Amino acid sequence: MTFQPILPISGYAGWRFLARTEDTQRELAASAPATKRETALFREKIGQVTSADALISDRTLLKVALGAFGLDDDLPNKAFIKKILADDLSDPKALANRLADKRYLEFAKTFGFSEATGPNTRQSGFANRIISAFENRQFEVAVGNKDESLRLALTATRELERIASGQGSENALWFSVMGQPPLRKVFETALGLPTSFGALDIDRQLEVFREKTERSLGNGEISQFSDPEKREDLVRLFLLRSEAQQSAAAVRGSTALTLLQAAPRPQSLLG
Repeated sequence: MTFQPILPISGYAGWRFLARTEDTQRELAASAPATKRETALFREKIGQVTSADALISDRTLLKVALGAFGLDDDLPNKAFIKKILADDLSDPKALANRLADKRYLEFAKTFGFSEATGPNTRQSGFANRIISAFENRQFEVAVGNKDESLRLALTATRELERIASGQGSENALWFSVMGQPPLRKVFETALGLPTSFGALDIDRQLEVFREKTERSLGNGEISQFSDPEKREDLVRLFLLRSEAQQSAAAVRGSTALTLLQAAPRPQSLLG
């Protein structure tokens, strides 16, 4: 049986309910029969996998590996994933280095198939780290199947804690955020940015993100999100604006339907 999260309400109230029940619901998700089978197989076999070819040849292993990075949709794209994993990451022209979505680069680095020292799959604790990430992401996928906004909120909370606590300049931290589509979506919605925003020059986008974040949250830097209260402030703003957008869209749809129903019907050509 597939895990079905309990989400009786949407929006920020739904988020608070999820926060109260999250630990229990995560345990139920991890104990779902399909998930247990997949993670057990991954734990058993991944230490024997030493190449990109070996990983992509086993659908279950590849599913867990991709799922750990939120790349589930790429499961059928074996040639693409092979190139991501096999390219020399020290080469700026490597595909993973050139993609805007930096989850692929993180994926390739984590497995390390192109490293001269050999892959990371044989390291102690590797399987447990990937399985933990996979279980976390699968829980988020299950939540997203019922409420995509709550899934994005979960992703933002998890990823912002990791990025904000990492090394690098504030610019580098911002670019990490901007390079992850789900996290970027949370910021764009929370800050009220239009869909055309992504067409701007990347440096200008960075300036706008900083300015809008400082205006909305009192601080324009990513490092602030190492504080759980700051992450909660962002999630609250995101969910409130997301709910407002959905309500506005529903009103527009209802108005359009009313106008169509009220419009006079054309007279029959036969009069």
